Amino acid sequence: MSYLFAAAEESEGPNVLAVPLDELIIGILAFLIVFGLLAKVALPSIKKTLAERTDKIEGGLARAEQAQAEAQQVLAEYREKLAAAHLEAADIRTAAQAERVAIVDSARGEAQQAAVGVAERAQAQIAAETSQAKSALSREVGQLSFELAGKIVGESLADDARAKAVVDRFIAELEAAPAAAEGRA
Repeated sequence: MSYLFAAAEESEGPNVLAVPLDELIIGILAFLIVFGLLAKVALPSIKKTLAERTDKIEGGLARAEQAQAEAQQVLAEYREKLAAAHLEAADIRTAAQAERVAIVDSARGEAQQAAVGVAERAQAQIAAETSQAKSALSREVGQLSFELAGKIVGESLADDARAKAVVDRFIAELEAAPAAAEGRA
């Protein structure tokens, strides 16, 4: 260490690192005055600006949280309405299917009733035509039997009452013959 002091003593010029005491005191006083002025004048406005920014940020966060909560609520309501709409659509589809089945069953029933009516009318027409055919056949058979009886008997059956009695008896025998054949079978 003595080497450093010795070097300082040997140089005769001013020491660059040495600070004069009067300048140091004036610098500290100037610093304290400027610091005091800044603390009195600038610091309140800086604090006010910082408080406003903090309020804006916190308010923005609160508004963002509130907006997010509202958005979540709207989303939940939307999902509920969507679920309700899906249920309503399913109910409508079910009702439509039930209505379709009812319409098909009704149409099927009407078609069956119409078919039964057509079948009944056809049976009635067949019965009427069968009755007409039997009646016409009876007359034909009566006429033929009348002619045949006249040829067999050898006499003219000009008497209507007598001819009618012979024909009626012959027809009765013809009608009885199939009934007797059915009774044997």
